[in-house]
Formats: sequence, C-alpha cells, structure tokens
Amino acid sequence: MDTNRWFDALHKHQTKGLNYVLVTVLSSAGSTPRENGAKMLVTAEQTFDTIGGGHLEHAVTQKARELLAQNKQAQLVEHYPLSSKLGQCCGGATHILFEVMVNHGQPLAIFGSGHVAKALVPILSQLPLKISWIDSRAELFPHNHAGEANVDCIVVDEPSEIVRDLAENSGILIMTHNHQLDFDIVRQALSRPDISYLGMIGSETKARRFQTRLAHREFSEEQISRLISPVGLLDVPGKQPIEVAVSISAQIIQWLDKQKSHSSLAETDNKLAWKTSKVLSDIL
Repeated sequence: MDTNRWFDALHKHQTKGLNYVLVTVLSSAGSTPRENGAKMLVTAEQTFDTIGGGHLEHAVTQKARELLAQNKQAQLVEHYPLSSKLGQCCGGATHILFEVMVNHGQPLAIFGSGHVAKALVPILSQLPLKISWIDSRAELFPHNHAGEANVDCIVVDEPSEIVRDLAENSGILIMTHNHQLDFDIVRQALSRPDISYLGMIGSETKARRFQTRLAHREFSEEQISRLISPVGLLDVPGKQPIEVAVSISAQIIQWLDKQKSHSSLAETDNKLAWKTSKVLSDIL
C-alpha cells in the first residue's frame, strides 16, 4: 500500500488520464476497521490510503481490480460481513462503494524520437492523452518513459503504415528525421477524414513544398488545409527543443479543449457523479 492520501492519488490519476477505482466505506454496522466515508484508491498495481487493512481490504482490492479489468466505468455497492469468512472477528458489517473510472484518453500518435520529441513527451504525458510514440529506431527511445502508463513506445520498420490502424479521432504529430517519411505519413493521415489533429514540425518552406506535392497528388485544398505546419503556437518564441516542445504542448492543449466539447473525453475531467439517494436505495 502507498501511504499517499487517496485525494492526492486521485488528482494525479485524473490529470494523467489513468484508470482507477475509488473505494468508499458507505455505511457500517457494529465494529468495523474504519469509519463511514473512509476512502482508498485502487489501480491495477497499487493502492493508495486504506480502509482498515486486513482481509477486508484485500477482498475489496481484488474486487476493484476485477472491475478495472472489465475496462468500463461502473458503480457498484457490495456488502461485506466482517466474519470468519473474511478472517476478521470484528462482528460488524460494511457496505463498500466502488466507483470505477476508465480514462481511455485522447489518442495521439507522435512520429519520431528526436530532440524535440524527447522534450515534448514528458510534458504531454502529464495530460489526459493516450500516446503512441513511434519510430523505427528502438535505441532512440529513452528508457525512463517505459514506465509511463499513458505512453506506448512502438518500434516499426515502416512508421507510415501505422496511420491506417490508429484509433478513430486520433491526433498525429510528425517530427521524424526524414522528409520523405514525413510526407508519407501526411499523405496517409489526410486520407483519413476522422483524424482530428495533424501537425508537422518544420519550416514554412517545407510546409509550402508539401502543399505543392500534395496538390499534385490530387488532394483537395480542404484536405491540405488540415495540415498544421509549422506546428505549435507562433507567439511562443524560441528554437531550442524545450522551447519548441512548450509551443507544441500549448497547441495540443487547445486541441484537447476543443475535443472535450464534443466527445466523451469530457468524462475524463469530471468525477463520477453518483446520486447519493440512488446509492442508499441500493443498500437499504
């Protein structure tokens, strides 16, 4: 068990778009390990805070992880008599509320693992995103990002082929080491009208050349206009990797905000809103 308080863990998991179950002692009768309202947060690998420890907490943690494995949001109230069946002799009983929050996160594919990408991913990993970081060169991925729950490092010989398999409504950031590869990814992305963001690092000259090449490939002006290049907010100055990364991050935050207004991603930023009256009616 991590002794961090449950609300600190809740804030972290909501901010980063991670899955969790919030467990609450809803009601109790007789002798119980914790008071009504005691909470803990359970993830697939950790628990934060405590509802009293012992066999009760073990059973509750197991149940929470079973619910997490179903990969869908849910509300459930379970009754636990604190008898010999749970290896406890308190003699009381408790109702436990499970609030399951599954944060699928807004999918974002980042192509390329150069200096800007290395500065950018640590920033974006703190947002409610599900990041696919893609390159053909495995040795360039920093090892310390392997533990980020919302960052998936993908090594593939032909990165452009990944585009057709991206989730619906994905965003795409292109910053590879090869202009032809960039163009191939752009071409694949523009063939998918559901891609909600398409940004490419590079100069205005590079952007104009790509626009001309795309027009020769019979992409329409409307399609070509979907490509944002140079990527990032123009009023954020600087050319150092971290400066460019901050500029791009600001634009990604703007994109995320727009997505929230018309997609189920809005659920990521809101606590599960259960009506107390309904919960109580389930246990009475």
